[in-house]
Amino acid sequence: MPTGQIEVPALPVMIPLGVVLMVVAVLVLRRRGELTWNRIVAWWLSGWYAVAVLGATMLPLRLAWGPEAGGPELYRFLPVPIVTMRPGDFVLNVLMLVPLAAALRAVFGVRDRRRVVWIGFVISLAIETTQLLMLLFLHGTRWADSNDLIANTLGAWLGWVVLQRILRHQPEPAVRS
Repeated sequence: MPTGQIEVPALPVMIPLGVVLMVVAVLVLRRRGELTWNRIVAWWLSGWYAVAVLGATMLPLRLAWGPEAGGPELYRFLPVPIVTMRPGDFVLNVLMLVPLAAALRAVFGVRDRRRVVWIGFVISLAIETTQLLMLLFLHGTRWADSNDLIANTLGAWLGWVVLQRILRHQPEPAVRS
């Protein structure tokens, strides 16, 4: 079996994906009869946020397969939390999911803390599982890190807390008499 490899650069994937999500947002909002500038902007920002998360966690994507590709670089798999923590990466992973609560509220109406944190956990688990599978079977160059799962989940919770504080300080709408 011949060895193969592929490299998928970030921008040629991210830019068209972001544009497609913008078009889809307008079409969905129009179909629902909810097409307003506020909703369009909220959906567009949420879509570009999702694209940025994809870019930060998966791209550029370098994969190789076949007998000449060699074995997986198992040092890129960090299953033990805390002991193997890289503090700078931990902070960045927390910050990466802070905007999730606002995006979930703006696009899907999710307001419940448990749902936000659960969705953040599931998104992070999907990212780390995908990175691990690519590492093991396609010689991917990303790291699969249990600390990222903890940090991303913490970021989702922190984002919910920040959003609640922001919403609590919103001015009351003027009452017309």
